[in-house]
Amino acid sequence: MEIILKSEITCPNCGHKKEEEMPTNACQFFYECENCKTRLKPLQGDCCVFCSYGTVPCPPIQAGTSCCN
Repeated sequence: MEIILKSEITCPNCGHKKEEEMPTNACQFFYECENCKTRLKPLQGDCCVFCSYGTVPCPPIQAGTSCCN
């Protein structure tokens, strides 16, 4: 299975979209929208901002392992 390393994050506040490269060795808990400066954090039950707001879940979740361990 190929792991996808890029995900497009959509800001829930202003709708701004930006493609970002996901870290493979850590969770990304916070992300600042470059348009409205809203600081995003994961929704309850998600491990990182990519799982909450991205088009692709983070690499550990894609691989079927737990993120943040």
